[in-house]
Amino acid sequence: MVRRLFLAFAAVVLVSTASDASERRVALVLGNADYGTLPALKNPRNDARAISETLRAAGFDVRLVTDLTREGFETEFRRFVSDMEKADVSLVYYSGHGFQVGGENFLVPVDATLEEPADLEVQAIRLEYVLDYMRTGSKVQIVVLDACRNSPFPRDNYWVGNRMASPGGGLAQVQGTLNTLIAFSTSPGAIAGDGLGDLSPFSGAFAAHALTPNAEIRAVMAAVRREVVENTGGQQVPWENSSLVEDVYLVRRDSRPVLPDLVEKTVVAGQGPVMLGLPEPVQSDGGTIVVSIDRPPELGRLLVDGDEVEDGESIPGPALPRLAFDVPDDVAPGKDIDMLAYSARNDWGGEARGIVAFRIKDEDDPDATALVASLNEEERVVGMARTAAVESVAGALSGLKIEVPVGIGPVPLGMTVPEQRGAAVRAVRVAGYPENGALSLPGRTVVAGSMLEPAEVALLRFEPRVGASDPGIVEFEVRADGGEASRAKATLQPVVDACDEAAAEPLDIQGVTAGRLPNEIGPEALDACRKAVEAHPGVPRFRYQHGRALLASGEVEAAMQAFAKAAYDGHVRAMFQLGYMHATGTGTAVDRNTANAFYKAASDLGDPYGMTSWGRALFAGNGVEADPEQGLDLLIKAAAMGHTYPMNDLASIFIEGQNGVPADTARAIAYLDAGVQRRDMYSMNRLARMYLLGNGVEQDDAAARRLFEEAIDLGQPYAPTNLGRMYRDGVGVKADRAKAAELFELSARRGDPFGAFDRAALEIDRGDAGDRVVAARYFATAAAVDFRGELSDARPNLAALDRSVRERALEALKAEAEAEVALSGDLDEDLIALARQVWEEANPRRDLF
Repeated sequence: MVRRLFLAFAAVVLVSTASDASERRVALVLGNADYGTLPALKNPRNDARAISETLRAAGFDVRLVTDLTREGFETEFRRFVSDMEKADVSLVYYSGHGFQVGGENFLVPVDATLEEPADLEVQAIRLEYVLDYMRTGSKVQIVVLDACRNSPFPRDNYWVGNRMASPGGGLAQVQGTLNTLIAFSTSPGAIAGDGLGDLSPFSGAFAAHALTPNAEIRAVMAAVRREVVENTGGQQVPWENSSLVEDVYLVRRDSRPVLPDLVEKTVVAGQGPVMLGLPEPVQSDGGTIVVSIDRPPELGRLLVDGDEVEDGESIPGPALPRLAFDVPDDVAPGKDIDMLAYSARNDWGGEARGIVAFRIKDEDDPDATALVASLNEEERVVGMARTAAVESVAGALSGLKIEVPVGIGPVPLGMTVPEQRGAAVRAVRVAGYPENGALSLPGRTVVAGSMLEPAEVALLRFEPRVGASDPGIVEFEVRADGGEASRAKATLQPVVDACDEAAAEPLDIQGVTAGRLPNEIGPEALDACRKAVEAHPGVPRFRYQHGRALLASGEVEAAMQAFAKAAYDGHVRAMFQLGYMHATGTGTAVDRNTANAFYKAASDLGDPYGMTSWGRALFAGNGVEADPEQGLDLLIKAAAMGHTYPMNDLASIFIEGQNGVPADTARAIAYLDAGVQRRDMYSMNRLARMYLLGNGVEQDDAAARRLFEEAIDLGQPYAPTNLGRMYRDGVGVKADRAKAAELFELSARRGDPFGAFDRAALEIDRGDAGDRVVAARYFATAAAVDFRGELSDARPNLAALDRSVRERALEALKAEAEAEVALSGDLDEDLIALARQVWEEANPRRDLF
């Protein structure tokens, strides 16, 4: 039953990608050039900018980042994973250093040094992990790699998971899963050129061919390959692996220009050029339109802005409203009928035809003068109406400032266009596109250059990119048939919901902010998230965050219900949270099997918390058959997303050597360093101990003290004990037992039994000057908070104190307790129970840490 439930969760997440008829396409474009230690590259930044412009023109919502460090990549990729939710196509384009080690491909951040065997897994980016997330979040995955330009290796062996491997030339061939295309700038194992121009040979060719209308992606790549081979004299041959089962078009165009079928016009001979008032041909996809004269009129000549249009000549589509017809006064008598046939063609073969039928009147006709005056007045009135209409529409769109929530899908902008009599405004063109999100209409993607009917403007939607805070600018060009045009700009301001600000969780792959730790969730979160759930019932993220707020306020049962509903609706972190509650017995009975099932479901869908917990279970065989190799791989993968918990787990494994994994202090320190860089207080405490002991690093008391102090400031529970021992023993600092006592007490308040024990021992060590009541209190606290059973000496040391001392300690604790405790009559057990209650009252939310 449980397994069926998790499969249903996964199905909800995957099936929901087809919720909107308009195709949603997202891209992450990376260009790394300015390397610190490894050789710098000339073109990747230019490549990335060119490709991002190309993909935006193709309708992708593009996240462009250059010169990324490893931490920068983690941040940007997590945001991209959020972007990918419900995407039809996800695309990653990488230009920079890349290489293979042991058949696995790695992308190299600009701060990588790769000096030690463990550096690869903590400094470089494993391509397989990138692909795994893309497969989870989108229907079709495209990865384009313009890498392997030269060898950046300062050594010849690195750790890759459970094995040591040597780097090889170029990139290794990758076998993608269904509906994946992986393109390489050169063949497997070969080296690609950086290029002599502004772009690499591959990126330049890709930018040149990617916007070919109606070219399937494999045809695009074939054209790219031909150009690169030609331009490099056969030295570089692009390559791709494809498992696509459906056609994928970067630029899909099937519209044709819109023209009136027939226009009738009366022209008086000998009165000079008469404006025909033909509407500009428009098409929803934008692009260039060319008008050709298929059959010119016989009785006069055509002009545009005073210049004659020769037979067979083409004119730009926007010039058509300025087309005029001039009939000379010597037109042959009796010739009073004429015709113009013309056609409009776009870049991808769409075509429309139009006809203008002329009635020619002689200037000597008694009605000619009145007719000319009437036509001139009509043209003047129509021109004024068009100008007024354009200004009216442009004025309605200019200066708008619209707040758009982040992370709830496409949001209707609510723009309105004044009603137009006679359809004076023919089209509104998207002349400037916001860089921080995607515009769309129901059932249709909108790109730069898209033409909108005036009525469609009211349906326009915008989806801000996750992490966007700067306003996006959308610019419109309002156009009328007579060529009148005016521009208008509107500002789209991304806003983060108050629930996201108050209760989002770190590393949530469906989250939109950096998040808060459980102890950082304040009382305002409850109301903010309740309102968010009511306003957006279809966004499971808000329901999950409401569950976090409920848990923080002590409403455990309601929290569990919120997590269950969020998980069923597709929120992946909620699946992990349900596993955690079953594992810890929070709001339910402890059930390791159910916990592991939830952990696995979250892990399979890419949640780094789920990977960590499921990896721990597999590595240690906790409630499941042990599989140390798979468990280790999951911990490494979770750490690759910047999650510090698995970094600390891996450090412990490598320090001690566990379950067949050999001890490797250098590898442990690499992970602890990575945790410290990400401001993890547990990594700081553990690495400080390594410096203090000289374990795998040169002994350095000053570095240890600095890391302990930083961890203490962040709230780490054990660091005060460790620093207190330095002051107690005079290690690296001047001995100061009062300072040590202060630090031990701080650690005891944070729940460290060893800190409490050491505080008690300080009093015992003082001999007759020591305060035995204080000693009794802290021995009792040590036993009370020793939840893991690691400190067996606390109870015997408590029992060894005089009974009168323990009785006085009991009375002191009674005075501190806020609630009355039923005592058993066993003095030591009552002391321990009271110490636990006092501690719990000071730490009412310890279960959330």
